[in-house]
Amino acid sequence: MKETKNKVIVIGGGLAGLVSSILLAKRGKDVLLIEKKTYPFHRVCGEYISNEVLDFLKREAIYPDFLEMPSISRFEFSDTKGQKVRISLDLGGFGISRYVLDEWLYQKAKFFGVEVLTGIQVSTVDFDEKTDKFSLSLSDHSVLEGDYVIGAYGKRSKLDLTLKRPFIQQRSPFIGVKYHLKMDFVRDTVALYNFAGGYCGINAIEEGKFNLCYLGSREQLRKFGSVEEMERQVLWKNPILARIFRESEFLFEKPEVINEINFEPKKPVENHILMAGDAAGLITPLCGNGMAMAIHSGKLAGEALLSGQNRSEIESIYAQSWNAEFRQRLWIGRKVQRLFGAKGVSVFARNLIQHLPFFAKQIIKNTHGKPF
Repeated sequence: MKETKNKVIVIGGGLAGLVSSILLAKRGKDVLLIEKKTYPFHRVCGEYISNEVLDFLKREAIYPDFLEMPSISRFEFSDTKGQKVRISLDLGGFGISRYVLDEWLYQKAKFFGVEVLTGIQVSTVDFDEKTDKFSLSLSDHSVLEGDYVIGAYGKRSKLDLTLKRPFIQQRSPFIGVKYHLKMDFVRDTVALYNFAGGYCGINAIEEGKFNLCYLGSREQLRKFGSVEEMERQVLWKNPILARIFRESEFLFEKPEVINEINFEPKKPVENHILMAGDAAGLITPLCGNGMAMAIHSGKLAGEALLSGQNRSEIESIYAQSWNAEFRQRLWIGRKVQRLFGAKGVSVFARNLIQHLPFFAKQIIKNTHGKPF
């Protein structure tokens, strides 16, 4: 493996990792991306992308224009009783599965010159102050050296333990579950349906399919013993969700499930690693804006490495730009999340949206960014 000055190693091949690696490679940087899985694969994700990313994706020639994707312009909300309200989305977005989008960006990354290792996990990352370099040990027992590292490895990883990040010491009450469906539902709407202890998002994706992804309770899963029984006993109490689960065609043999989803604040730079995507901070899934945030943070990480003259300057540029763009949005998301997942507050939230739609649109606006 070639060793050149200013080698950038990107840990994690999700949206943030792929976007940052593409930007750097297109501008002549030596980039290695490491992804523990093998493309293509599914991820637990809302699979709705705000239109704030459209201009950027097209400008960088990484917009998947070969695909017919549903345009989403409305938001539907229900309380735990199944009473619902719908409003327009000023900015709107589009639906696409991570299975398709990540594979597309992976092929683009290779086309633009990114070196990619798949099926290998990074075990440890150490920074040596004397040599001013990183040393990475991999699951195949090899060791790599790099000048800069972007941590884009997702919501939670063993790396967070080795890096001693504060949030990893706290247990999270949330699990995430995802399905793809064929169902009778409008394709211009992203929906958020409440149930006791969580909420479920639904939106159209490519090929006439829909994505259903919900945030549920780890305690409820433990109580009922299986995802399927938890769904029948908890989610089906919302009559809208009961109808969807009964009448839809489920396309996966089994659901995609992740545990310990943590919304606690994280730092954008830790141990000299530029954290991007969910590794830097996870927004509550209010309108599925996490995908747009991951793309944007990948862009910011790449730009910091391109514009900074030394490590200190690069880290300062990235931390400042990340905080300016995302810190307030994440804080608002954590506060607004209190309006979901319980009978009383979900009814209050539904009434709020119904009678004060301007207020609801302001919440959506303040958890989304502007086109960039």
